[in-house]
Amino acid sequence: MKIIDTNIADVKILEPKIFGDDRGFFLETFRAEWFKKNVADVSFVQDNHSKSSKGILRGMHYQIKNTQGKLVRVISGEVYDVAIDLRQSSPSFGQWFGTLLSAENKRQLWVPEGFAHGFYVTSQSAEFVYKCTDYYAPEYERSILWNDQELNINWPIKQSTPPILSAKDQIGELFKDAEYYK
Repeated sequence: MKIIDTNIADVKILEPKIFGDDRGFFLETFRAEWFKKNVADVSFVQDNHSKSSKGILRGMHYQIKNTQGKLVRVISGEVYDVAIDLRQSSPSFGQWFGTLLSAENKRQLWVPEGFAHGFYVTSQSAEFVYKCTDYYAPEYERSILWNDQELNINWPIKQSTPPILSAKDQIGELFKDAEYYK
């Protein structure tokens, strides 16, 4: 597995070694001891799987308690995946990182605890799977407005076609009003 650094020190792209021939391919998506040694010393307790149609934007979500680190990947289709650093003590506080994840490139993104996370579906549909370091706790979930001008996230969205949002994501907080991590 190759580790690719991003503009935010703790956010990492993981690029697997792919072994393929005319029969198909094989790749290792996760090995606990390697991940703890090379990426983050965490344990995963929950796996999630979602399917979304083109134009759906999910995010920017985080939990103020039961904070979740997430190892995310796409197994069908393509998404533009974004993480925002909400750790007040971090030198990258308020910065974001975005990248394309797809079934084709087979990359994964490590989003540590203390980040808001979301994605926008750029293909006809996408299946998104992720491992979490803590359990989903809806009472602690928060959402930052996906198009907050202070953050200025460069989503690959055409202005003529606004994203499809859940009711929760339509009323996300502005970054300046959000609850942060210490």
